[in-house]
Amino acid sequence: MVKLLIVDDDIPTCDFLNRYLGKRNYEVFTANDGESALSIVKEKQPNIVLLDIKMPGLSGITVLQKIKDIDKKSKVIMMTAVKDEEMVKLAMEYGASDYITKPFSLEYLETEVMPKILKQLV
Repeated sequence: MVKLLIVDDDIPTCDFLNRYLGKRNYEVFTANDGESALSIVKEKQPNIVLLDIKMPGLSGITVLQKIKDIDKKSKVIMMTAVKDEEMVKLAMEYGASDYITKPFSLEYLETEVMPKILKQLV
């Protein structure tokens, strides 16, 4: 089973994605801040991380860098509410596998983004 970590300071977003993706054969973990996310990465070693770029405390970019220090194989999909080309470029330079702009459709996540990332895990 693929392990998936959702990191977003918006708790309803985490809860909704957890319920949705948990029904689709993922073992789902959630975190609402960068420090918690890094603890889960160390302990659970998720295959995929959905990571919000803008969070209080540690930014998504900082968390991305630390995730890649812990586990280079982990696939990180950045989530952003505002498409900031410079931030997206930076995230990709630091090893993000993809990014999606919020709000995004669950169909897009499930049919476009996740299959592409899952192929990278093989």
